Amino acid sequence: MDHQAVLEFVYDDPDSAALVEASVAQELDEIDGDRTHARLDRDDATLSMTIDAADPVALRAGMTTWTTLVEVAERVGGI
Repeated sequence: MDHQAVLEFVYDDPDSAALVEASVAQELDEIDGDRTHARLDRDDATLSMTIDAADPVALRAGMTTWTTLVEVAERVGGI
């Protein structure tokens, strides 16, 4: 994949980051396709999402999808 974006989400505490991580991680295998792939990593209270894409359009679509899922996880989790 030729294009990459790394999104970092910093939370007040590791428990909040772990809650969002657990919620979003369930979607990793479901959403990956031929043009995009995402990876999720957590270091203490920081959640990092790496999105690899074949082209800029796929990268933008992947970023929109994953940031929306993180936002929903935060809202539902009360974070």
